[in-house]
Amino acid sequence: MTGAPKDWSFTSHVGEDLRGVDLSGANMRRAILDKADLEGADLSGADLRNSSLKGANLMKAALDGADLRGARMVKARLGLSNLQGARLDGADMRGIRGKYAVWKDANWWDAEMDESLTRSLSKKWPRD
Repeated sequence: MTGAPKDWSFTSHVGEDLRGVDLSGANMRRAILDKADLEGADLSGADLRNSSLKGANLMKAALDGADLRGARMVKARLGLSNLQGARLDGADMRGIRGKYAVWKDANWWDAEMDESLTRSLSKKWPRD
């Protein structure tokens, strides 16, 4: 699915199969991607501010450098994802699975998440 449009702001993709899609650097502000399958998708550098990714499958997704400020990611699956350098201020990440994701240089402590994940991340990816 290469060559996808790079402006997905204010669009809805609820439950869509978007595995492996290249949306690197895309404008996805306020996009609704609830329960979408984004496994292996390239969202590096994407602007996902205030987007909704509730229950989305983001396994093995590239989210490095993505702007996820204010994103709603309740119960999203982030296992083996790369969140290196992602902006997470005010992101709602309660109930996510992301223990085995790469959180280097991501400000995970500014996101709202379950205490068990916070404890796990603070051991492996301590706050600078």
